[in-house]
Amino acid sequence: MMVVSRDHPRPAMDLSCFPRRRYTPYATPLEPLPHLSAALAASCPGGRGPELWVKRDDMLGLFPGGNKTRKLEFLVADALAQGADTLVTCGAPQSNHCRITLAAAVREGLKCRFVIEERVPGSFKPDASGNHFLFRLMGVEAITVVPAGTNMREAMQRVADEVTAAGRKPYIIPGGGSNALGGLGYVACAQELQQQFFEQGVRIDRVVVGSGSSGTHGGLLAGFLGNRIHIPIVGIGVSRDPVDQDPLVHQEAQAVADLLGLDMKVPREAVLSFGEYWRPKYSVPNAAMVEAVQMLARTEAILLDPVYTGKVMAGLIGLSRQGYFKRDENVLFLHTGGAPALHVYEAQLLGEAPVAG
Repeated sequence: MMVVSRDHPRPAMDLSCFPRRRYTPYATPLEPLPHLSAALAASCPGGRGPELWVKRDDMLGLFPGGNKTRKLEFLVADALAQGADTLVTCGAPQSNHCRITLAAAVREGLKCRFVIEERVPGSFKPDASGNHFLFRLMGVEAITVVPAGTNMREAMQRVADEVTAAGRKPYIIPGGGSNALGGLGYVACAQELQQQFFEQGVRIDRVVVGSGSSGTHGGLLAGFLGNRIHIPIVGIGVSRDPVDQDPLVHQEAQAVADLLGLDMKVPREAVLSFGEYWRPKYSVPNAAMVEAVQMLARTEAILLDPVYTGKVMAGLIGLSRQGYFKRDENVLFLHTGGAPALHVYEAQLLGEAPVAG
């Protein structure tokens, strides 16, 4: 499925001109999921479903792994180049992005502050387990909690102003690390995948990825287009339906392409996402997510998280059962990490507490 045109030169996707901190000195594994594929096939049309693969970005560096690591390699390098001593970022309660940003700050000897948006009222509990425990253990300097709908850019700027007033130099990282610079992390992932497909002799027909703050989806799309990797990317929304999500992904992909200086317009039709699997609300468990987390744990001993990857895998499973993925297609699931949040939802994941739908 990797077709390189002989008629047109490949655009230069040279990342070496951007400062970068390397937190993962190896390619994350690309692995088949034979037991999950077999278990899923039984509930697919005709008793046959796609052949599933996983890209283990849950094994990236910065404990305990996850997609934000790739983005932070470029964002933290930029912060250091600007002489920053404090990282300021934002997220929802149990934010994987906040946790990995804190890990990067600790690794670099920087301070770190969060702005947490309570998208579900009462959901931030400072003494909770999961990522909240890791926030405390790794020594976050300060957490500001704001209600749903707060302008997060302005809220982070207020925190940054406090840091500046204390005689220090802040660096603001957007939610999810999702801007053009952070998106370069998934251009790098696209290049890494291209090499793995070649070395392992693997043909992938579609890639399934979580689509949230848009940096991973948009960066990967820009990387695929720029490197002429002709594999469709299917996004599973974790917080929005396609009418709202797809424009964000398109904007991010174009911003990454522009940052790289590519003479390329990202086709609108290259952006595809499905949205119903995140409901009833962001971070609120549903039955399909519980089934997905249990299936992967019990067939492949791979852990998903309840907020992101569990709902993304629920989308992959649901689409397979609807016949969206053709039987015997090779479908790659991009595992973006998040396992610490499992501990906050133990009762729901073990069937000891009710969930939606």
